[in-house]
Amino acid sequence: MPNAQLSLPLWRKSSRSKQSGECVEVADLRGAIAVRDSKNPGGGTLQLDRATFGALTSLIRQGDLDL
Repeated sequence: MPNAQLSLPLWRKSSRSKQSGECVEVADLRGAIAVRDSKNPGGGTLQLDRATFGALTSLIRQGDLDL
């Protein structure tokens, strides 16, 4: 494996994601979590520290962000 590939983040998405591709992907950046749109992986990322990502996922699980 070339050295450049060793630094690439490993993107993953939930096993509960829809087959239509309407989901987000996350990657561990060693100290931060990156989030991106799976339909547009080159469209940019949101980087959150672990505490903020944990708080966000808790709110999602509780349904506090449902519209």
